[in-house]
Amino acid sequence: MVIDMDAADVRNLSLVYTLAGVDCIDCAADASVVGAVNEGIDVAASFVPAVQRPWVMVSVNDDCRDLHFRKAEFDPEECPPNCSKPCEKICPADAISLKRVMARGEHAQSDPICDKLEGGVIMQRCYGCGRCLSVCPYDRIRAMSYVRDPATTAELLKRSDVDAIEIHTTGKGTDMFNTLWNSLGESVNNVKLVAVSLPNAGESTIDFMNAIYTITQSHVEGYNLWQLDGRPMSGDIGRGATRETVSFAIDLTSIPDRPPGFYQLAGGTNLYTVDCLKKAGLFKTRTLPGTTTNEGIGSQEALIGGIAYGGYARKIVGRVLHKIPTQFGSVRIEDHPEYLLEALQEAFTLVGPVKGYPALQE
Repeated sequence: MVIDMDAADVRNLSLVYTLAGVDCIDCAADASVVGAVNEGIDVAASFVPAVQRPWVMVSVNDDCRDLHFRKAEFDPEECPPNCSKPCEKICPADAISLKRVMARGEHAQSDPICDKLEGGVIMQRCYGCGRCLSVCPYDRIRAMSYVRDPATTAELLKRSDVDAIEIHTTGKGTDMFNTLWNSLGESVNNVKLVAVSLPNAGESTIDFMNAIYTITQSHVEGYNLWQLDGRPMSGDIGRGATRETVSFAIDLTSIPDRPPGFYQLAGGTNLYTVDCLKKAGLFKTRTLPGTTTNEGIGSQEALIGGIAYGGYARKIVGRVLHKIPTQFGSVRIEDHPEYLLEALQEAFTLVGPVKGYPALQE
């Protein structure tokens, strides 16, 4: 489960997906976000003491070209006041809010000559999907890229409530990865897992992965995880979005000298990913003790053992969160049991097929 949103949503999403049984929650390498994730986990554990506590993984990048580390930006006063605001409509995170006001500040419904737009991008919600960039009819929206500060990340890795680190890399060379790794220093020895998220770079992918493994293998206390990032931040678009990441997995199965480690999919993952993997014979089956399954597809020897859900996971639970009245300030989903149950049902549709849960009854 991947999270990069404002603190209240981060907390509530972490609570819901902890109760649903996720193994790990991936979040921004920011102290306030890590705190919100752990608060949600703690609340879930207070409700169900036997719940498995997911690992908390902080996410960083070695290159500003990585699409996961950018934010949209524009000046609303540069926008024509009669703009149809397609950016606001297409944003999957509700991270763009625009209102038309009169130049002297009074809200107006007419006289566009005197009007202007105010608002813009809500940075805490924007996770950089980039869909607003292409729909702006006036080409006013820019993408701001950034690189997480290694020194700040190193301090986070010393915390007892941070279990893992994920390093996003573009796969265009090991120099920047090596620089980041060296900057993190001994802090990586505090975590249980080092995950490397990379795109499909074709024939050079395996050579790059083996070079990265050579750099990170000194992390003997933990485990390596390879995250195959097919089509970043697109899982909420539809069924077809998962094809690229499944194709990435298929490409790797034919290569014998893959580096050791745990493999999982990301980028375009959604409700259809598990079925696509099973049809390709690539998904490791998991069945809970005491349950049975009639599924004959999938094997313990298959390549892919996990799935990271980002945009789609946020979407299906986020639409429940947005139903909760907000007149009392920050929303705590546990104060609204009917919405908590609905959110859990949505979360189970993703987590259940991965963990081998029996089908939920209506």
